[in-house]
Amino acid sequence: MTSEPPEHVEPPEHVEPPEHVGLPERFELLEHEDALTVRARGTDLFRYVHRPVMDPFEAPKPYLHPVRTLAGDVVTAYRPHDHRWHKGVQFTASWVSGQNFWGGGTYLRGQGYVDLPNLGTMRSLSLAAETSPGRAVVTEHLAWHTMAGQHWIDERRTLTARDVEADSWTLEITTSLTNVLGTALMFGSPGTQGRELAGYSGLFWRGPRDFTSGGVIGPGMGEQGDWLAFVGTHDEVDRSSTLLFLDDPDAPCHWFVRSEPFPAVNPSLAFDKELPLAPGDTLSRRYRIVVADGAWTPSRLSRHVEEHPW
Repeated sequence: MTSEPPEHVEPPEHVEPPEHVGLPERFELLEHEDALTVRARGTDLFRYVHRPVMDPFEAPKPYLHPVRTLAGDVVTAYRPHDHRWHKGVQFTASWVSGQNFWGGGTYLRGQGYVDLPNLGTMRSLSLAAETSPGRAVVTEHLAWHTMAGQHWIDERRTLTARDVEADSWTLEITTSLTNVLGTALMFGSPGTQGRELAGYSGLFWRGPRDFTSGGVIGPGMGEQGDWLAFVGTHDEVDRSSTLLFLDDPDAPCHWFVRSEPFPAVNPSLAFDKELPLAPGDTLSRRYRIVVADGAWTPSRLSRHVEEHPW
């Protein structure tokens, strides 16, 4: 048995790698009176507004907006007309023992959404930021107060920008919530109060209007899974972007996800079952968002997850 000789292949032409390849990425911090911006490769990756000024109906809280890809495309929405309390990327809760730290109306079983005097506020007590080779870290301490002024929760939050690659960068968000009220707190959502498939609570991303009808890769509404991706196409420029969301591996979630009537992703804290937090106890979660240029395929998404374990 014989075989054909291998086809001759010319050796690849030598190409000098970009200056940043093999070197830790350099990050910059731009501090403002009420916000902080993290920059890499000449692009403002995100602006974190830690002292927001907003209507009490929107449940004042810190948020990230705009969030950008390395190409500079914005992948978050701010105060859309349909839900003015949606602001980029936020960590919040739609139901905590009857209090609403999300914004807007509160869903009550048998009544629907009702405007109530129960809209809380997250107050930033201290914020520190630093850079080191390959990352930028923002550390914040917050206090959750009800509309009546009661202090219910202390939070320690970190935002870490890292893993800048050829066409993507990664944002890691960790949070630790400590019950300081003295009685048990119950974290829930409209889903736990009877509204079917409305289990939004916790880390929440609202995408830009032009991402409506975008592609969802991964679990569907209310399903479980380690990760979920959203692919959207931008107006004005001939480009797409992909956001890859990874849930806390130690606390698997049910996903709240929409492509219509607006784009949104939320690894829910309490999709259809309430989550208790005893006095003095701490609830911790960690999440990862990969912000990428282009429309990533399922195979590339899977490969990225495998190559970048927690």
